[in-house]
Amino acid sequence: MKFFTDLFIRRPVLAVVVSTLILVLGLKAVGSLPVLEYPQTENATITITTTYPGASPDVIAGFITTPLENAVSQVNGIDDITSSSLTSQSVITINLVLNHNADSALTEISSKVNSVLNQLPTGTQQPVLVLTVGQTIDAMYIAFRSSVLQPNQITDYVTRVVQPQLQAVNGVQTAEILGPQNFAMRVWLDPTKLAAYGLTASDVNAALANNDFIAALGNTKGQMTQISLTASTGLHSVAEFENLIV
Repeated sequence: MKFFTDLFIRRPVLAVVVSTLILVLGLKAVGSLPVLEYPQTENATITITTTYPGASPDVIAGFITTPLENAVSQVNGIDDITSSSLTSQSVITINLVLNHNADSALTEISSKVNSVLNQLPTGTQQPVLVLTVGQTIDAMYIAFRSSVLQPNQITDYVTRVVQPQLQAVNGVQTAEILGPQNFAMRVWLDPTKLAAYGLTASDVNAALANNDFIAALGNTKGQMTQISLTASTGLHSVAEFENLIV
């Protein structure tokens, strides 16, 4: 440091030239600096949802959530991992490091998930991976209630009418329904009758699955028209379920 000080004292012209050069470079650098009110950042979250019908939360945690967590935790760029094990369902939420390449992380995580599929219990459905880029905080909550419609009817209306319109709005990333109450048929089995007919709960479940589904038959074409054909194979009333032959 003393060397430079003595040099500039002995050669004032050199000191002026160097100072001027530093000033010019500084002014040029100031003009190229990006000035943003909100710096551009990318906050990405990857959610892994896996369904294992009929399993308890303990089974989900031990046989599904834990193997998947252990596999994906090796991926680079992960900030933190949270998970919840519910009845029949495992949900793993992966928050990536700020501005990390989300597509690359999704590819790696998908590969890790596929590598442990053979370790999951038989009957486990294929894990579903969803990439969410942007703010993870909900921007708006909209409540729906009615003095005329039942809760399941409200859910049906919101699912068919409201949710698609909200998701079509420019700038909306996703619109989720919290606490939906969907239409469902609950079936209680009589163990005595099952034993009398030599049936099991699996037999009843198979009969329901084989007789309550939507079938697409294709379409028929005319000279000016094309009509899609569907078969009315679903069960729509309590009486139809009661008359089902097992």
